[in-house]
Amino acid sequence: MPEAQSSRQDPRRRKKKQPVRRTVSQICPPPRRPLTVADIRPGMENERLGVVRDSMFQNPLIVKAELGKPRERSYTLPGIDFNYGLYVRGLDGGVPEALGHWNVFRQQPTCPHELTRNYIAMNRGAVKAGLVTAQENFLYRQLNDIRISDQDDRHVKKEMPSLPPNMTFGVVARPSTPFFDLLQHRCQQLWAQEQKATQKASKLEKKHKVVLGKLYETRSSQLRKYKPPVKLDALWHMPQFQKVPPHLDTFFTEADRQRAIKAHQEEHAVRQGTLRMGNYTHP
Repeated sequence: MPEAQSSRQDPRRRKKKQPVRRTVSQICPPPRRPLTVADIRPGMENERLGVVRDSMFQNPLIVKAELGKPRERSYTLPGIDFNYGLYVRGLDGGVPEALGHWNVFRQQPTCPHELTRNYIAMNRGAVKAGLVTAQENFLYRQLNDIRISDQDDRHVKKEMPSLPPNMTFGVVARPSTPFFDLLQHRCQQLWAQEQKATQKASKLEKKHKVVLGKLYETRSSQLRKYKPPVKLDALWHMPQFQKVPPHLDTFFTEADRQRAIKAHQEEHAVRQGTLRMGNYTHP
């Protein structure tokens, strides 16, 4: 008994279920037909009381969706023998028909296109004939209608330039990044050299610059430079602030004043004599 229970519980010993094979009718079901009175069974959603007609089940506004079934659209479909798609009418005999009757596409004849007018030649001829106005040029083009020939490809095609045999077409690869120059500050050195060369060239240019001759003064240049003198009037001062000699007298008597002036003169004379003897010029 325990062995039988273990065999029932072991899922490995269960037999695998065979896959359910669907029939052709299930894979490709027949086209759905509109409901009719004969298809209605008791308990269906579209069951009606009273007079029932087939036209009632062809109106999508009246027909109700059945439980577990897609909604009916009440469209009348053609029969089973109807082929959907485009039917190609023609000979269809398979490989023998294709080998025996090979349908070759024949090129349709192209209509001759109008040649382009050669306005350069017509304008040249009009100028040689002495025609200038627009009306004269219009009449000349009507009488002398020159067209560009299809055989002449010089106006359309250009000769290809001669290329070397080992020429490579495409985009040139970008040069590698100069890491050593960046590490050595080579860009800074080159910039400094360029600045020195520019300054040297500018100095040489100034040195070799042609010096103009002496410019002579003319009456016009002198009058242009001349500035007429402007006489400045004396500023006006109030009478009470005008410069007047001092009236302060610090000597008690006139004799004391004369004695002080005489002593000052003697001292000044002695000082002047001493300076002359020492060869010193007073500023």
